[in-house]
Amino acid sequence: MWEQAGFEMAIAQAWKPQDQDLQAAFGPSLLPDWNAPAPGGHAHHGAAARGASPKMAAQTELRSGREPYEAGYGGKSLSAGSDGGLCPTMAASSGEDVTSVENREENIGMNLMEFSDEILLHILRYTPVSDLVLNVRRVCRKLSALSLDKSLTHTVILHKDYQVDKDKAKQLMKEIGKGIQELDMTGCYWLPGLTIDQVTRCKNLVKLNLSGCHLTSLRLSKMLSALQQLRSLAIDVNPGFDASHLSSECKATLSRVLELKQTLYTPSYGVVPCCTSLEKLLLYFEILDRSREGLIISGQLMVGESNVPHYQNLRVFYARLAPGPVNQEVVRLYLAVLSDRTPEKLHAFLISAPGGFAQSCAVKNLLDSMARNVTLDALQLPRSWMNGSSLLQHLRFSQPFYFSFSRCSLSGGQLVQRVLNSGKDLRSLVSLNLSGCVHCLSPDSLLRKVEDDIDSGIVEALVDACCNLRHLNLSAAHHHSPEGLGKHLCQVLARLKGLLSLALPVCAVADRAAAIADRSSVQPVAHAVSQGFGKRVRIGVQTYPRNCLEQSNPRPQSSVFWTLLENLPFLEKLELIGSSFSSAMPRNEPAIRNSLPPCSRAQHIGDAEVAAIGQLAYLQSLTLAQLPNILTGSGLVDIGAQCQRLRALSLANLGLMGKVMYVTALMDMLKHCRCLQDLRLEQPYFHANAQFFHALSCCSSLQRLCIISRSGMLQSDAVMSFMAACPEVIMCHMFMGESLTVCKSLQQSLIRSFQADRPALNVVVFPLLHEDLTEVIRDVPMMHLDEITLFKSRVAEEPPNLWW
Repeated sequence: MWEQAGFEMAIAQAWKPQDQDLQAAFGPSLLPDWNAPAPGGHAHHGAAARGASPKMAAQTELRSGREPYEAGYGGKSLSAGSDGGLCPTMAASSGEDVTSVENREENIGMNLMEFSDEILLHILRYTPVSDLVLNVRRVCRKLSALSLDKSLTHTVILHKDYQVDKDKAKQLMKEIGKGIQELDMTGCYWLPGLTIDQVTRCKNLVKLNLSGCHLTSLRLSKMLSALQQLRSLAIDVNPGFDASHLSSECKATLSRVLELKQTLYTPSYGVVPCCTSLEKLLLYFEILDRSREGLIISGQLMVGESNVPHYQNLRVFYARLAPGPVNQEVVRLYLAVLSDRTPEKLHAFLISAPGGFAQSCAVKNLLDSMARNVTLDALQLPRSWMNGSSLLQHLRFSQPFYFSFSRCSLSGGQLVQRVLNSGKDLRSLVSLNLSGCVHCLSPDSLLRKVEDDIDSGIVEALVDACCNLRHLNLSAAHHHSPEGLGKHLCQVLARLKGLLSLALPVCAVADRAAAIADRSSVQPVAHAVSQGFGKRVRIGVQTYPRNCLEQSNPRPQSSVFWTLLENLPFLEKLELIGSSFSSAMPRNEPAIRNSLPPCSRAQHIGDAEVAAIGQLAYLQSLTLAQLPNILTGSGLVDIGAQCQRLRALSLANLGLMGKVMYVTALMDMLKHCRCLQDLRLEQPYFHANAQFFHALSCCSSLQRLCIISRSGMLQSDAVMSFMAACPEVIMCHMFMGESLTVCKSLQQSLIRSFQADRPALNVVVFPLLHEDLTEVIRDVPMMHLDEITLFKSRVAEEPPNLWW
């Protein structure tokens, strides 16, 4: 009896559903009516990440042209508990007596253990495999058998399963290792090498992701020698890697690998030369220009490593470069082999490189060969290869699903004629990145300024041709709409009703007519903002209403931004970024001390417009950066109260730079964000005091926190109390204006107090303007650095489903 009750209580703890699809699937009488919203679980653990949810399954149909939601789908995907899954052991320690259990059974109306095996298996699919094996299977015999069902254990995802320590990982591999076919350990930086060795138990592995894990060439050799069925592999190549240490058995396994993802921290081919059957190659270049000792790193590979990759079967080539000349030098060596003989089956060619990347003779030959011999369905090239080139005119495309022309000088005429084929059907296009393309929506004119109005006809041609777009990035440009009914960018984009992610510049959502009408009232704010990071600003603003939810922001009359969001009901990711915004903490450089002033039209986007975001019921990720007219922040409260699925929030430079005036509203917002997992806050003069951390403690699902503040202050005892109150937090990065002594003391106290119970804990507290900041940054796990600590636009950054 207690086993059944324990499972039911575990279900109750983890679900608390606001999910209408469960009611439809199981019937309203079988599920209790929980009023409280469910705390956010790990989306990547559940069925939603593996295609069980109809919504997520629809997203994986990149090329089908179907609507993202099938008719009859009525609700939201099931979320697990705040610990990422169901925890049956909670029942035993809950202290509830038999009477209370019986009352619960009466309320449920049916014993959950009487469900058929099929229904129970469907329920258990929403639970992390680590919970199934280590906890759920101990409840009773029936669950013990179901928890080990092959349909549940053939794929194991430990990525961001921060509670899995070395002992749990070892036990997991021991219990079900032989049945695992796909193992994702991405970013498990806290697991030691001896634990990684346990992967050798998984003899039937087909897919293995070890990116971000501790791995040497000797350890890799031993592991791959035992994994003869492996076809997909992701690893890091660190300094000291030596391909000569790979055994013949290891090389035999690599010769059968079809998909390889390598993150390079040192100049090397890694294991690419051994992978003679490659069809997909993903390369991430993270090589620094100097070693820890200050020595300059050369981009030359080891002797005997040149001209050895085997690309003859290659279908997908992707390379992403971090800033630095060494990365460019090394990627040219990879491309040199491609230029000799372009693979005939190549259909996706993508290179993401920041800044200038000069085109070599070998690259030119490669591009000429591609124009003659291949037909592509995905393309991304460095801007220096595209600017002034007729390449687009000669390349051939067949049902393309991804284009990225980020930072390219692509004109509106080129976009329509060469990309959109003069209005021909591009219904297959799923993702389009035009960030930083300042002229892409404007008519061809040598005399045009970046602030001039866009051509609405070009936007209409884009929307008509690419009617099935799911991801669109138009950030980092001044896309100013002309006057005229139905001509505004927001009104045209509203036709893309299937959008799942969207990035826009702040000034692009401003209504010109409204801006002219309100210009006189905004002048004082605009004048104050122009002072930038200078002297603190004192300016009179309206008082933040404490009963904000009751007095919610009224919709501005004829607001085009409200209209846009009304027509994008399924939007999951939204970025609203000032066209001149730059983060105070770029990658391999000192912190930026000054910032460019915002666009004048951005002055007219305030709290009422931000409140429009509250309409997005499915919103999971939100970025707001450089909105100078945020006065009280009341719109943030609307978002927190209504966007109950919000998991990632990034706020940067809101309101005036001299004083943070929206803190009260932010604290009220955070009290509603029970599903929030990642919070990034970048704001000069921000005071992280006890009141702020008390409000942040309401975010019971919070896992990662990053605060960046020039001249900002923090309250050490408040940070300690917050970390104690939020046991899920495993990343705490704070780059403030405090002294090095204060920062080091707090960092040591946090590590000493919480590291033992949180194996994945990563703490960095450091002065933002300190000269050694770049040295500190290099020790941050790449997963955290890339996903939250460093600011960037992430919409359409990569093709959908680039890696499994």
